[in-house]
Amino acid sequence: MQKKSNFAALALTGLAAYGYYKYSKMSAAEKENLVGDLKTKGKSWAEKNLPENLRSLLGIKSDGESATGTAESSNSGF
Repeated sequence: MQKKSNFAALALTGLAAYGYYKYSKMSAAEKENLVGDLKTKGKSWAEKNLPENLRSLLGIKSDGESATGTAESSNSGF
């Protein structure tokens, strides 16, 4: 069992190093596109999978929603 966990750790370390290398070789525009795409996908996932009260606590706004409050303003009663 120890060999499997050592191999998994080594494989994950190698993948992380390769990902960092690829990211470091990207142009600024490619980096902006990558980060923007990840933010869009993350927000979409959060809207579909997180309950409304948790989204408001985290400050995640739905499309078309004019949420001006943040976690601090929604907890103003404390």
